[in-house]
Amino acid sequence: MEGIYLVKAASALGAGFALIAGIGPGIGQGFAAGKAVEAVSRQPEAQGLILKTLLVGCGVAETTGIYGLFIGLALLFFNPLL
Repeated sequence: MEGIYLVKAASALGAGFALIAGIGPGIGQGFAAGKAVEAVSRQPEAQGLILKTLLVGCGVAETTGIYGLFIGLALLFFNPLL
């Protein structure tokens, strides 16, 4: 019976570590948005190209956070280890 509690505790700990993965994309997207604002302020005529590049980059960066969220939720609610 104690083994079940150990698996649940390890799942909760693993889910917490997986959800920490959301910090990286947040920092990266904030840095990218700041640099995009700097680029637009220097060259306003290139706003369309800068915006497209920013959105694609933020979309790619966000996938790691979404994967971490899914793994964390899977460990908490689907609990594949039990």
